[in-house]
Amino acid sequence: MKLFTKEETLSVIIIFVVLIAISVPNFVSSIKRSRDQVRRDDMGALSNVLASYRDDFGAFPPSQDGMILGCKKEGDNVQIGKDGKLTVNLIPCRWGKDSLVDLTPGSSKVYLKIMPRDPDLDKGVTYTYFSDGSTYQVFASFEVETEPEYDPKILSRNIMCGVKICNMGRGFGCTTNKSLEQCEQERFLKK
Repeated sequence: MKLFTKEETLSVIIIFVVLIAISVPNFVSSIKRSRDQVRRDDMGALSNVLASYRDDFGAFPPSQDGMILGCKKEGDNVQIGKDGKLTVNLIPCRWGKDSLVDLTPGSSKVYLKIMPRDPDLDKGVTYTYFSDGSTYQVFASFEVETEPEYDPKILSRNIMCGVKICNMGRGFGCTTNKSLEQCEQERFLKK
């Protein structure tokens, strides 16, 4: 059996290198797009859950440190005070770990079994949530700038989504290119 000549071997190697050079960027791009699709789906799910929460309680859950303030410490009891209000020390719900549930005693309603998490949470990338009760904004950081929801106006706000700057968002009652405080001022001035 005859082996390849040096020229034939070199030609085959060059063809493989060219194929790899063409394929790798497309593969990397498709992985980034799939992670962005997860982010898009998570934002949609969060929007639906927040609307349901608002329907039940008349307000969106508050926020703290960019997270939904709606979870309780393990072992904490929820009680209803004489004024009819719940008394519980709420803590921020951790992305990808905690459940968002109705804390009313006797209720078993689960809004989110597990809070969504950014696909790159292990690299320090998170979602970011702001709410004043009547409005909310939730943000993510897309990897692909050509995604339709990628918004340079959000990027210019320099909101941190963990270790990255947020560039995509959804909200209710306030456009995502403005802060909740700016929207509140605009509503106040219109009155």
